[in-house]
Amino acid sequence: MAVSGPVPVGIDELLERVRAGLTRVTPQEAYEESLSGALLVDIRYQALRERDGLIPGALVVERNELEWRLDPLGSHRAAEATGHGLRVVVICNEGYASSLAAVSLHALGLHRATDLTGGFQAWKSAGLPVTGP
Repeated sequence: MAVSGPVPVGIDELLERVRAGLTRVTPQEAYEESLSGALLVDIRYQALRERDGLIPGALVVERNELEWRLDPLGSHRAAEATGHGLRVVVICNEGYASSLAAVSLHALGLHRATDLTGGFQAWKSAGLPVTGP
């Protein structure tokens, strides 16, 4: 007996589908948006932050806590999670995991969430502010 269900897709196809629903931003655009009040959220794990440094002013929330910390209705939300209209730019190391994370935030009603094309590495390569390591 055959079991029907969703047709599996590979990660590359999933990523392509996810990104079709996002308006991703470049490092310069993310920087300019942060100056206008957008919340930059760094989801890289600690070893990468220690190795490469931090973006000044970015909220550090490791990926496994992201939804709990940014849900404006959640009991564990960060103070910065002020409402569903908040512009959030998710930043991972190279811009892959952040796309999936941004779509997860969309599911929570944060429809202005997006991610940084190329991630932290692109930010750093663009010569934008970094503290440390």
